Amino acid sequence: MTSDEMSDRLREAFPAAITDQSRFRDESTLRIQVSALRDVCLHARDKLGFNYLIDVSSVDHFGDEPRYEVVYELYSMKDCVHLRLKIVVSEDDCTVPTVSDIWPTADWHEREVYDMMGIHFANHPDLRRILMWDGYPYHPLRKDFPLQGKKSDMPGVAFTEPAPLAGGPFVTVPTSGTTQVREPRARHAGDLVMPEKFIAEP
Repeated sequence: MTSDEMSDRLREAFPAAITDQSRFRDESTLRIQVSALRDVCLHARDKLGFNYLIDVSSVDHFGDEPRYEVVYELYSMKDCVHLRLKIVVSEDDCTVPTVSDIWPTADWHEREVYDMMGIHFANHPDLRRILMWDGYPYHPLRKDFPLQGKKSDMPGVAFTEPAPLAGGPFVTVPTSGTTQVREPRARHAGDLVMPEKFIAEP
């Protein structure tokens, strides 16, 4: 069964819940209502064989409403078919139901989306930060989060001050050199000696 056929099956099963369907580079994407997320996911797993959740990611459409989008990448091991589901979430209520009990791989993916974007996953068994430290008050992948960071009142924790952008630790410089030369930390390691073969010719 192809991804288009899988999409059609889902549309037949949930005609009111699927609001849009698109296809790009042989990949099918369904936009669904948040309220139907779990029902659609269970049907996709149990009836259509999507037994693997590849990823859960998020997009910040800053300036638009609904502001956030959550993206689910599904895969059927049996049929070798990929399907993408998308839901949109309002800035005023950025909470969606967890699918970690449907696909255990969602556990850490949802934690990362929560950590970086601030989207909550209702009934997640352990929704806590996975990249930033406990107590950090911001969500760094939001588009209104400045590149240099924000001051956070957490003494004893690294990066509590905004980083200088003029040659700061997170800024690369244009060069014809390799990634190892462009790596910002390499420019600030006082005792680092770069091998000659990695240094770009002037």
